[in-house]
Amino acid sequence: MPRAVAGPEIERLIQLLARLPGLGPRSARRVALHLIKKREGLMAPLAAALTDALGKIVECRTCGNVDVRDPCSICTDPTRDRQVLVVVADVSDLWALERAGVLNARYHVLGGVLSPLDGVGPEDLNLARLVDRVHQDGVGEVILALGATVDGQTTAHYVTDLLRDLPVKITRLAQGVPVGGELDYLDEGTLSAAIRARTRM
Repeated sequence: MPRAVAGPEIERLIQLLARLPGLGPRSARRVALHLIKKREGLMAPLAAALTDALGKIVECRTCGNVDVRDPCSICTDPTRDRQVLVVVADVSDLWALERAGVLNARYHVLGGVLSPLDGVGPEDLNLARLVDRVHQDGVGEVILALGATVDGQTTAHYVTDLLRDLPVKITRLAQGVPVGGELDYLDEGTLSAAIRARTRM
């Protein structure tokens, strides 16, 4: 087992940073060292921001987004198209779509996707609230913005079945060749989806 090279407070900082997505033990050590070197300009403001966020961030009871108010900024935005509801697996997907800036709709965060292998069933997702929203809020279109994985597609089919008897149009994101993508580097599944979803020029 490797020896500790610093005091317990620094080792704890490294261990906590290593839990973040995309950071392993070595990356966590580099980040910790950078924070320590920039204590006044970076570490202190970061600690203050984390403390502030811990006390103020809540989950929106309407859509599942995270914000400092409930209902969230998106749900209370009067300029949003109330006819369109975009279903996403996680808040990170909602943020990605917002960064793209191509939709002016409202969202519904499921909190994951169906995954029998991981023990995630329908009761673990925010599905009942989705049906209530579509039924009560006069939604005209539900866009399923779920991943192209097996679990994402299984979830999309499940949601489609749940909403089948409601007067709502259900669509999903097109899949296929990414912008700037070269055919030679794409997998067969992506190429197959691109051919099926081809459009007229």
